[in-house]
Amino acid sequence: MAVYTEVPDDEVDAFLTEYNIGEVLSLKGIAEGVENSNFILHTTLGLFILTLYEKRVEKTDLPFFLGYMQHLAAKGISCPVPIAGKDGNNLRELCGRPAAITAFLEGMWPRRIQPFHCRALGRTMAEMHLAGQDFKIQRPNSLSVDGWEEVLNACEEKGEQIKLGLTQTLKDEFTFLDANWPDTLPKGVIHADMFQDNVFFIHEKLSGVIDFYFACNDLLAYEIAICLNAWCFELDNSFNITKAQLLIKAYQEVRPLTKEELKALPILARGASLRFLLTRLYDWVNHPEGAFVKPKDPLEYLNKLKFHQSVKNVSDYGIIL
Repeated sequence: MAVYTEVPDDEVDAFLTEYNIGEVLSLKGIAEGVENSNFILHTTLGLFILTLYEKRVEKTDLPFFLGYMQHLAAKGISCPVPIAGKDGNNLRELCGRPAAITAFLEGMWPRRIQPFHCRALGRTMAEMHLAGQDFKIQRPNSLSVDGWEEVLNACEEKGEQIKLGLTQTLKDEFTFLDANWPDTLPKGVIHADMFQDNVFFIHEKLSGVIDFYFACNDLLAYEIAICLNAWCFELDNSFNITKAQLLIKAYQEVRPLTKEELKALPILARGASLRFLLTRLYDWVNHPEGAFVKPKDPLEYLNKLKFHQSVKNVSDYGIIL
């Protein structure tokens, strides 16, 4: 279970005296998630999410994450809204960890991605990008090109434990991306981790987006590339053009992409593949014995990277300029 810090009953009772959200009825750990300790908090006034931020989340980044969620919610985007305490603050400490309470978001993430999921995702993603344009706090993407090099160096030659030749493949791809990465495309705040388990649906309606703890300022089209990887590949590693077309078309109905953004999608998708391949590799080779969460397979993203390396232009994604 992905709960790294247990919360004693008396401590959560004392913690809640700082809020006006009722008294505790139950506190249940959430098994999903790998970065923080999350609990469903049931009080006499309803359901909430209690999050304790673990060591991989920088405390100095939390005002950005919580502020961004508040900003989106004020613009009509459905996401977990941070709950302020009696003193007006939404960030405090519990069990020696920074902690916050957010509103409970109804819905379930899709276990099997259908085309309508991709259509709804594309529209919501564009709405989020527009809503974030006047968000004042800045946070650079620590897992962009410079960050990839740091993770690659941290993995040393351990990629060979998973697949022979993987280390050289990663080095060659990083060299290419470092030399060719676009940096003049439109920028803004992106979620940067909009995988299917972070997007909730009720039937065919997207009910909200969660887990904003990789959000940052970066190229807006890079978010689309991340989602092409996360939502548009089938279990046999084949790329589903129909899903990609629906995602991008729905996005463009809200925020039209520039011709330069569309042309850059293949290289952005390669970068998105490398980013998740590297971080999965790091987690795989540094996985501690007895850890709560099983690391994800890095080779899934090696297969996606190879596909994007074969793409000649954006028309291979079913998009006509």
